[in-house]
Amino acid sequence: MVALRLWDTVPNFTQASTDGEINFYDWAGDSWVVLFSHPADYTPVCTTELGTVAKLKPEFDKRNVKVIALSVDDVNSHQGWVGDIEETQGTKLNYPILADPDKKVSDLYDMIHPNANAKVTVRTVFIIDPSKKLRLSMTYPPSAGRNFEEILRVIDSLQLTDNYSVATPADWKDGDDVVVVPTIPTDEAKQKFPKGVTELKPYLRMTPQPNK
Repeated sequence: MVALRLWDTVPNFTQASTDGEINFYDWAGDSWVVLFSHPADYTPVCTTELGTVAKLKPEFDKRNVKVIALSVDDVNSHQGWVGDIEETQGTKLNYPILADPDKKVSDLYDMIHPNANAKVTVRTVFIIDPSKKLRLSMTYPPSAGRNFEEILRVIDSLQLTDNYSVATPADWKDGDDVVVVPTIPTDEAKQKFPKGVTELKPYLRMTPQPNK
């Protein structure tokens, strides 16, 4: 399987889940999607991640983002794990976990890295836009829990920069100043961004976030 690259159209699939059978394209509809994978059920770091995402679901909803997890075990195993997640993380699971015992989705999305361990999926996050294009992928080692606040931050950046001729600087958070893209001349930028343009260098111009 060729690795998915940014801006590739992600493949569709139909697979069992804790919410019944899911056709990915139909389920995603016109939403953004965060798909995040796990090597197996009953793994400690992943248990905390699934609980964290459940607590953050209102934040994903606000951004028109659906979340879906994947683990290579079957639905019966997932259902037992869901009970543990809810008990230990103090939150109800409010999104589906895909079952992937045949590794169909893991292979489609290049989630198996033989050099790491040919038998388990790696822990990858995919952000997919409403046109089913891959906009971000991040792969984590088993020992490091994912930072879902960072994933929300990147979604804010993607949604902003899709609609305005700006980019977001290092450590940007929603509401901070943004960078004017280099393709816009400064004179044009001053008309385009009436809140003001600060030129630090001819190639580095800052402006207040245009949709705030």
